[in-house]
Amino acid sequence: MREVAVVAFAQTRHSAVDEGRSEPEMILGPLEEVRRATGLRRFGFTCSGSCDYLAGAPFSFVSALDALGAWPPISESHVEMDAAWALYEAWARLQHGDVDSALVYGFGKSSQGDLREIMTLQLDPYYLAPLGLDQVSLAALQASAVAADRAELDEIVRRSRAAGRANPHALDLPDPEGEEFEVAPLRPYDIAPITDGAAAVVLAAGDLARELCERPAWIKGVAHRIEPHYPGMRDLARSASAAEAARAAGAGKGQPDVAELHAQFSHEEVVLRRALDIPAATAVNPSGGPLAANPVMATGLIRIGEAARHVMEGRAGRAVAHAAGGPCLQHNLVAVLEGGR
Repeated sequence: MREVAVVAFAQTRHSAVDEGRSEPEMILGPLEEVRRATGLRRFGFTCSGSCDYLAGAPFSFVSALDALGAWPPISESHVEMDAAWALYEAWARLQHGDVDSALVYGFGKSSQGDLREIMTLQLDPYYLAPLGLDQVSLAALQASAVAADRAELDEIVRRSRAAGRANPHALDLPDPEGEEFEVAPLRPYDIAPITDGAAAVVLAAGDLARELCERPAWIKGVAHRIEPHYPGMRDLARSASAAEAARAAGAGKGQPDVAELHAQFSHEEVVLRRALDIPAATAVNPSGGPLAANPVMATGLIRIGEAARHVMEGRAGRAVAHAAGGPCLQHNLVAVLEGGR
């Protein structure tokens, strides 16, 4: 396979409320930051990830191109899902060998509507929606199946929020407290917060990556797997697709220093630690993870960017990044990144 690395990563200062910025305005900052970091103004390929349901308009992602400058014409694509899968498409495009750079970005404004309803409409408009099941209700079913210790879940939230308070891009959230349930057994703080934000990543191949970045984060393996949509057809207490994606990406071939996991609910970290076989010594979500900031459609890409940042800055030799889509960790992507010239 052709050598491909993350050479730049940037994200917004995420917000829990609508600050009045349009999607192009929100994306512009991270785009300009990665352009400055690499010195590139144009890229061999561009791919984005977003959700039209968040904006409430078809093909709303096209408006984001105003922030790119799409003239002269660019080679551009889009995925209607988390931008981690846009990065996967860009990585595959670079394997063709005719282009050496790719720009990937994702964005989402969850504050514009009811996220529980929006994600139900996007991910399940036909089969389960009439039953009244939404994203959080399904997660509660999974949490019941996992049957994790309450103290363990509280510690996951406490650690994530503390790390988020130390991250200038995440939300400033207090330590968890309160006994009421959102949907039993999930409490409000077990659920990723409503967040607006965007992120951008630059990929480069071979010698160009070495030229653009002193210590590129080489993608040593990347894979994604999906399970049946209907939750009754799978064991919700485990994630077979995450485990298979990790195996295919080679995550088990060495101990990672850092793991960034796309856990939007506290119990999902428990499931993912088991599925990816994360050692106890590995730092999990040192950025705070989704429980500290969850800009939907950029959260998975941020996991890859945060993992790559640790590698590029020399604080990790090997990192694992994970992204998820669909209810109850239905669709999982795993990337393994390593440093070196």
